[in-house]
Amino acid sequence: SGLVLVKNPHLDLMEEDILYHLDLGTKTHNLPAMFGDIKFVCVGGSPNRMREFAQFMRRELGLAAAGEDVADICAGSDRYAMYRAGPVLSVSHGMGIPSISIMLHELIKLLHHAKCRDVTIIRIGTSGGLGIEAGSVVITDVAVDSSFQPRFEQVVLGDVVVRSTQLDKELAQELLACSRDIPDFPTLIGHTMCTYDFYEGQGRLDGALCSFSSEKKLEYLRRAYATGVRNIEMESTAFAALCGLCGLKGESCGITSS
Repeated sequence: SGLVLVKNPHLDLMEEDILYHLDLGTKTHNLPAMFGDIKFVCVGGSPNRMREFAQFMRRELGLAAAGEDVADICAGSDRYAMYRAGPVLSVSHGMGIPSISIMLHELIKLLHHAKCRDVTIIRIGTSGGLGIEAGSVVITDVAVDSSFQPRFEQVVLGDVVVRSTQLDKELAQELLACSRDIPDFPTLIGHTMCTYDFYEGQGRLDGALCSFSSEKKLEYLRRAYATGVRNIEMESTAFAALCGLCGLKGESCGITSS
């Protein structure tokens, strides 16, 4: 049917579903009227970046009046920001798996309650490049963990739950085809490695702690490259797992630094 799925039988027993971190709810807001026609959701770490993206989309879609700003739909919360440009929703998710996971749980419920259909969700963000030119855009075919495995592991009530991190292959090819019309930066499809930490977890030598040598770092990154990893960030495994389980056509695009 194209509807966004939720896999939680307890939701049907609730009198009201409060999307706490988005400052929205099923009783306080008419979610179908507000969001029912949303077709695309773009998420990224920074609130300012997602505000600028919404402004860009409004201009591209011919929706922006002179001097008009975009309103933060989640202004009552200081956790995330959300902006709208016609059928496109632009949402910040903060940094790291815990932050994006909280946002996605509530965003997916929002899309479900709003009865949205055939939604495409794309994560746009920065990442560290691996063996590629700085400024390249990596379209993720599969997100892998720090052991280069295509999985998202989460401890639920003491048990380790493992979920798939495969993203939409057709959407990846569509995005790659679109990139051919924009020659300003190289674009490729590759694996994205997701870590739980910005410093030691990504092999950086400049954190408050560093338990390895520069030689050990380079050996690890060479192994990552050999498995197909082309960029490193901190959200993609959770993003891929949640999108896949809830029937969302999802993809992640990361512009890379050196």
